[in-house]
Amino acid sequence: MTAWSPRRFWTEATVVPEGDGFTVHLDARPVRTPLKAPLILPTKALADAVAAEWQAQTGKVDPATMPFTRTANSAIDTVAAHFDAVVDMLAAYGETDLLCYRATGPAALIDRQSAAWDPLLDWAAQALGTPLQVTHGVMHVEQPATSLATLKAAVRALSPFQLAAFHDLVAISGSLILALAVTRGRLAADDAWTLSRIDESWQIDQWGADEEAAEISALKHAALLQADRFYALCG
Repeated sequence: MTAWSPRRFWTEATVVPEGDGFTVHLDARPVRTPLKAPLILPTKALADAVAAEWQAQTGKVDPATMPFTRTANSAIDTVAAHFDAVVDMLAAYGETDLLCYRATGPAALIDRQSAAWDPLLDWAAQALGTPLQVTHGVMHVEQPATSLATLKAAVRALSPFQLAAFHDLVAISGSLILALAVTRGRLAADDAWTLSRIDESWQIDQWGADEEAAEISALKHAALLQADRFYALCG
């Protein structure tokens, strides 16, 4: 993204219908991705969000302040171009989902994990038809092949734009189940963040917070919430 840094030359960023979707014009010039593909967005709401980012730029364009545009670029230039590989990568999280790997002690942490994660695994088994096995420790546990196949089908059913946001929900939380719970309305993104941080929260309770770790955590939290917002605007 370092080469993508033009200076503002336009007066107004506007949303324009384009085929089955929408694009953004900078005055009369349509926005393109870093790989020069047309930036065609699936919904007007998402196009409005992208246009607002362009309109807010002053002087040199700063991609760091344009998360909707960055994710849309990724959806077109990377996810759509490598759709099967992205599906495979994300579906593989089901084989080692965070919620399935529990502490061996102390008892209070084990209880905290069970209270937080068991309801989500129960939901996955009942609502998605994907029961998963739980283990204690780090030794790999084999998951039912039918559950993994069903989870992969759920990921494959997403559009490239949805998948771009879904990638961050999975990668940041470490859990395919948490990401599906968010996108299917079972769980708020903020709650998914909290559930994904059970182990870290336990360590903070015992030893206190580390300033540098807290800063990194805050960035990840913000990125997860941004991914949730992007996904919501996709359809």
